Amino acid sequence: MFHLAQGRVLGYDQPMHIYLVGGAVRDMLMEAAGQDRDQGRDRDYMVTGATVEEFLEAFPHAKQVGKAFAVFMVGHDEYAFPRGETLEDDLAARDLTVNAVAMPVEEARKPSVDLSQAVSAHPLAMDDIRNKVLRPASDTALDDDPVRVFRAARFAAAWPDFTVHPDLTRAMAQTARQGLLDDLAPERVAAELRKAMLSPRPGRFLETLGEAGCLAPWFRELARAHGIPAGPAPYHERSMLGHTAEVMDRLAAMRPGDELAVWTGLCHDLGKTATPSHNHPHHHGHDALGEPMAERLGRRLAMPERFIKAGAAAAREHMRLARYHELRPGTRVDLLARLHSARITDELCSLVEADHGVNVRPEVLRDLEAILSVTLPPEDRDNGPESGEKLRLLRCQALAGN
Repeated sequence: MFHLAQGRVLGYDQPMHIYLVGGAVRDMLMEAAGQDRDQGRDRDYMVTGATVEEFLEAFPHAKQVGKAFAVFMVGHDEYAFPRGETLEDDLAARDLTVNAVAMPVEEARKPSVDLSQAVSAHPLAMDDIRNKVLRPASDTALDDDPVRVFRAARFAAAWPDFTVHPDLTRAMAQTARQGLLDDLAPERVAAELRKAMLSPRPGRFLETLGEAGCLAPWFRELARAHGIPAGPAPYHERSMLGHTAEVMDRLAAMRPGDELAVWTGLCHDLGKTATPSHNHPHHHGHDALGEPMAERLGRRLAMPERFIKAGAAAAREHMRLARYHELRPGTRVDLLARLHSARITDELCSLVEADHGVNVRPEVLRDLEAILSVTLPPEDRDNGPESGEKLRLLRCQALAGN
């Protein structure tokens, strides 16, 4: 954090003034209006009275992430320089009207503050906060920084009771048509996705992108999913995209704050977009088809390795795990060994429940405990593959006796 001292930052001669902008100020206004606040903790700041070079001297670990204009990350906080010559110009250049609000950081630090006097706002900001509307702050708001397309979808996931204004959908679509989504830092796209996966309705992130034609290129596996049936009736009534969103939402409700579980929901049915259309609404083999697709998606977004492996496993294993009670002991042993090794047993049990409405967890945990309790006799250890086969046989026998 910066430290203000007589209007100067870290003792530098050039006065540097900092405004708290965007979400933190918006949250204060939402709280004052009796609305739920965003769960994010990141803070955005606007820097005035200093050059970029002087800012970097004060914040040597800052990482530049903006291309169209100077934006820097310091830890989890974003620092940007004004877009335009006045505060009003900067607010008009922000992403959404509800985020086009600012207040001097000195005011924000006060134990109590009159928001009506301290906050500067876009002309539509207060009404849109009060009426729960997501609207772009200007006609070029998303083009100026195309990652805002994903940020807007993330806000739709965070606030399911907010309406996505038609102007926002049109602006998102326009940004995509111009190819402006192609050359983004994957970390920035993934950051918005990961925040969405912590939201009450993470599936709305995908649906909002889909409605605007913005799933490609980053979520290209799902770009046609709105036109593909999720499966035959009466088991499925929605499109594959709608079903994926629904499963993500169920997982978020079942496991609040568990983004890994929600990620498995995003990945589990990707293979359905690659099954032959003449077989629809059936998707035979989609689990095998989905495994490499989930891996590609995770790597494209530069997701952590644990997520990449979990997404691939979710695509590969979710159908088999849903039929757990039908599996033979050997198949159970192999499946449980893979899930336990990947540390995703509990997450995939939740996925099966969200996807199929089947609770396999009690049986899975009972069997997992049984096979983990099996040990090789000393004379059968350290014999390479032979020891592995012997251990598997003993584990199968343990399950057969359950």
